[in-house]
Amino acid sequence: MRRVVVTGLGLVTPLGADVETVWKNILAAKSGAGQITRFDASGYACTIACEVKPAGTENGFDPNLRVDHKVQRQVDPFIIYGIDAAGQALEDAGLTDMSEEERFRAGCSIGAGIGGLPGIASESIVLHEKGPRRVSPHFVHGRLINLISGQVSIKYGLMGPNHAVVTACSTGAHSIGDAARMIALDDADVMLAGGAEGAICPLGIAGFAQARALSTNFNATPERASRPWDKDRDGFVMGEGAGVVVLEEYERAKARGAKIYGEVLGYGLSGDAYHVTAPHPEGSGAFRSMEMAMRKSGLAMSDIDYVNAHGTSTPLGDELELGAVRRLFGSEISNISMSSTKSAIGHLLGGAGAVESIFCLLAMRDQIAPPTLNLENPSDGCQGIDLVPLKAKERKIKAVLNNSFGFGGTNASLVMKAL
Repeated sequence: MRRVVVTGLGLVTPLGADVETVWKNILAAKSGAGQITRFDASGYACTIACEVKPAGTENGFDPNLRVDHKVQRQVDPFIIYGIDAAGQALEDAGLTDMSEEERFRAGCSIGAGIGGLPGIASESIVLHEKGPRRVSPHFVHGRLINLISGQVSIKYGLMGPNHAVVTACSTGAHSIGDAARMIALDDADVMLAGGAEGAICPLGIAGFAQARALSTNFNATPERASRPWDKDRDGFVMGEGAGVVVLEEYERAKARGAKIYGEVLGYGLSGDAYHVTAPHPEGSGAFRSMEMAMRKSGLAMSDIDYVNAHGTSTPLGDELELGAVRRLFGSEISNISMSSTKSAIGHLLGGAGAVESIFCLLAMRDQIAPPTLNLENPSDGCQGIDLVPLKAKERKIKAVLNNSFGFGGTNASLVMKAL
């Protein structure tokens, strides 16, 4: 099997629209949460979210940098976020000018959990109020999840595997794992991999709130709402954005003198086979996913220094992940640091696993564990685990584990190591 390394990073998040800005704000313990501005949410149970900020504002995102105006008019936000993050990653890797022969062996694996929900909702109103002939001709290809990979492939002429994962909140991690396997199995030499989401809209907020998944107790203080493992947590805060990495075959990357952030050593995936929205009560799916990733990596438990947890701030899920991690690491649990960066940027759903994988790579680069915000009153299950409360922590970080779990009982774990 061929070795796979990460040579480029791209981010669009509620805390910034480039990697270094986002990372600086994460380490400074800033929050991307606020009152919803996209629509009047005053009548909703949840009135807060972690929105990508508009151009011209602090940490704002300018889609004009990498996305054609025509494309912007035709597609939903999640595709715009994904195109931009992919462009950033290619630029960071120094691969924007590949030859045609190289582009035959370069592909995309960028997915989303929900996709074009805002456009689906708005066009359904057009259909109902104005009739079928007024529905946009771009409706279908502007909402489909695989159109991030499609648009990126077209923009950069990437003619290798064109793939899209849809596994709810595990999408970003599954996308990276699947793409790494494609390179390892010699289906490609370079893959853009990750996930994106843009579902902060009336239907999205109403739906998740009705499912009792969102935080509703902190509408007056949104920056305090996402609080993984804290006793006062009451649900997640919706986020949006994208994370994309460039994966590359190791010998190719080394030969061209590429900057290497880390190597993808292990990929684990499992199903709970239990419930549509609730995790397995013993955390068995999460445990098996992590166990597989560790077994594939060839590392010992003592080699892992940092875990970026799924940690969404839900009452049930947070505790079960703690239990699964404790079971996996055993006596080594006291030697790791584990945090949830969702406390700062909210839950990016299909984009979460990719964004958080990038945070893991940056943690190894800078030898610092990002903090868990709002962890002021830890639950009883937190004892004996360093959850990096409130502020970042400098420490040795050579190898990392990243977890992503989703509705339908789908689980993904990635192990990466610095070279």
